[in-house]
Amino acid sequence: MINTLLSDKTIKSKEKTEKLSLFITSGEISVAQLIDYASISKDPIKATCIEALEFATQKDASLLGKSGFEFVVDQLAAKAPRIKWESAKVIGNTAKQHSKSLDKAIVNLLINSEHEGTVVRWAAAFALGEIIKLKTAHNKELVPACEAIVAREEKNSIKKIYLAAFKKI
Repeated sequence: MINTLLSDKTIKSKEKTEKLSLFITSGEISVAQLIDYASISKDPIKATCIEALEFATQKDASLLGKSGFEFVVDQLAAKAPRIKWESAKVIGNTAKQHSKSLDKAIVNLLINSEHEGTVVRWAAAFALGEIIKLKTAHNKELVPACEAIVAREEKNSIKKIYLAAFKKI
């Protein structure tokens, strides 16, 4: 089902993402099936799969189990910027459900906060901001690290994400 959809040249990329997301939220395909498929796919397809996860977890963060969370955390270290930013958005959507498993995510997100790509930095800021709002013990080190990012970040749109998170704590 996933392969048929993603290989269909008559369907636009955004529509493929939306359909995959609906398949996940309706239970027609499992998150595990999508991750298995993404794991063996080339970067553009993998990014589309992760974006579908992002859409689905916006609606229902509980869809992403521990192994799915670990998968997107690992994808933060991918070479392709789109994989990095889609993974960060999934983490932002699901950080609350995985608050005990944030160590590696935080490390990778902090690395991505220095990325040359604005969208990668924006997505890292989104995820880090969501983690900060959880008010976990991570904030002792995370807040000062993010304050340093704000001090050197040139884009106001990215600074605003961190500053909004700081206001919530």
